[in-house]
Amino acid sequence: MVGGKNLTDRLTDFHSGKEFKSYEIFGCHKADNGAYTFRVWAPHAEEVALCLFSDGEKLQLAMHRCADSESFEVEVRAQEGDKYFFLFTTADGRQLEKADPYAFRSDLPRSFYSVVCDIPEPSDYAPPFNQSDKNRPINVYEVNLLSWKRHADNGYYTYNELAEELVPYVKEMGYTHVEFMPVTEFPFDGSWGYQATGYFAVTSRLGTPADFKTLIDAFHSSGIKVILDFVPAHFPKDDWGLYEFDGQPLYECPLWDRMEHGGWGTRRFDFGRAEIDNFLISSAYFLLDKFRVDGLRVDAVASMIYLDYDRATGDFTPNVYGDSRNLEGIEFIKKFNSAIKRDFPWVLTFAEESTAFPMVTGKVENGGLGFDFKWNMGWMNDVLFYCRQDPYFRNHHHNKITFSLVYAFSENFILPLSHDEVVHVKGSIVNKMSGEYEDKFAGERILLAFMFAHPGKKLNFMGYEVAQFKEWNYNAGIDLFLADEFPLHRKMREFVKNLNFYYRDCKALYEIDYSWDGFEWLVVDDNYHNLLAFSRYSKNGESLTCIINFSGVELTQYQIGVDEGKYRIVLNTDEIRFGGTGKLRKKVFSTSKASGSKRFSIQIDIPRLTCIYLIKEK
Repeated sequence: MVGGKNLTDRLTDFHSGKEFKSYEIFGCHKADNGAYTFRVWAPHAEEVALCLFSDGEKLQLAMHRCADSESFEVEVRAQEGDKYFFLFTTADGRQLEKADPYAFRSDLPRSFYSVVCDIPEPSDYAPPFNQSDKNRPINVYEVNLLSWKRHADNGYYTYNELAEELVPYVKEMGYTHVEFMPVTEFPFDGSWGYQATGYFAVTSRLGTPADFKTLIDAFHSSGIKVILDFVPAHFPKDDWGLYEFDGQPLYECPLWDRMEHGGWGTRRFDFGRAEIDNFLISSAYFLLDKFRVDGLRVDAVASMIYLDYDRATGDFTPNVYGDSRNLEGIEFIKKFNSAIKRDFPWVLTFAEESTAFPMVTGKVENGGLGFDFKWNMGWMNDVLFYCRQDPYFRNHHHNKITFSLVYAFSENFILPLSHDEVVHVKGSIVNKMSGEYEDKFAGERILLAFMFAHPGKKLNFMGYEVAQFKEWNYNAGIDLFLADEFPLHRKMREFVKNLNFYYRDCKALYEIDYSWDGFEWLVVDDNYHNLLAFSRYSKNGESLTCIINFSGVELTQYQIGVDEGKYRIVLNTDEIRFGGTGKLRKKVFSTSKASGSKRFSIQIDIPRLTCIYLIKEK
């Protein structure tokens, strides 16, 4: 019996695509008699042996075929911490040493070997609300756990140390969610975790699975939800990993035009093959079930849904309908999201998808892919392009700052300023901003204020909150010391903290993110002054008015049409405490008669490079 069900039946389910906890079948599991059962799927292997390092000895034990004739198993006395691998003999006489695809822990430093490891029991944590409710605030702090902080000798912070330092930091700064870049085991730090070799093993660099569970529990105890990056699109070609696992393509698609990701030097998974779908969905289930994470951000979705992704014309075979959609990849994604929604209904899934593929966040039953949110890459590219321009020339690019509202409600979007935007000579967020030193800080403040007022949930990568000037380096910690030693950096952190908490408290900024009911343009076409103004609304009609002067000059007595009443400033990016000039001292503005679509207006002085939030007093 495996997991309360006959092994033969579970293997049948595995081969028919219905076994989403295949980690209970394969890998290394402790038996009731104290021994361990090792089991592996290797249909093309002639013979399989377990090589086990225990008590200073290397044991090589022949494994016998299971009832499905494609899997092999053996039971042997072992102890937690023992290292092991599988030795395959192929039909043409080769011998291959392979790590266990279902191992719960990998050896250091490069995970050649798997490690016998008992998995901790899941915590009793249950989400305090239905997290799939899209009308709640979502403000994500994206983190690379290997490089948020480093010790003086450049050593990693462990999971336990991160629980002591990262968790209170994220809580103090006011974030609602934290997102980890991939933590499933990977051999090369420079891949940032996106070329994984262990889909059921969190990286051993930072501690044990039990330690990782402690970190997740600490976030939950602080009221912070945890999202993990998940990478089902491809895997690296390490010869001891999934690559041609049993001597032939197994986990990768065997077709010439679907096997390789040439740009990444990796192999594509064989979507549509039942056992591979099970493997990937089981990896997600494992993270959700054993560690109680609250969301998965799926990487590189575009590469999964298009056959011609990163391929020249003629370098792919069209599908049966004659187009470039990867029908198997699309069906896998629908299967993935449907399964998660059924068994983990509180969990959110996010798509990193950069094309105009329709209904990414549409329900599967309505023909959509089933994600809760899609990264708004168009908004990110347009806004960062605009912010790089000298304010004198921004009037030529006004459409870049307004175009996102043309499609803002076509999907459920999250606005990302992610790790990808602060590497590869792109410049850090503050260093992308136009102008001299102080102007760059002012530019980042109005960018963030615009981002938080714009429809869509929010995500920012670590380091932006202290205005780190250098690009992210995966082999070093971020420059958190800047906020302790330099005033403008300290004031930027204070601004980010205030913005985070105000966002959480202001329903108009998050309750209606996906409809024109929550948004109204007030000034959209004043490219001459580089100015935008709009209002956001909550379900009960509460409003927030956002005015942004993207120009390099102060605008005096600027008239903006609004509803009748008094308006009070609740956030001003030009305040001295945030690093601004403090020129605008008036806090409350009364309306006067006006013409146009609004019968009333306010007149306001708007300092250069400044964003102002106002609320209507009751």
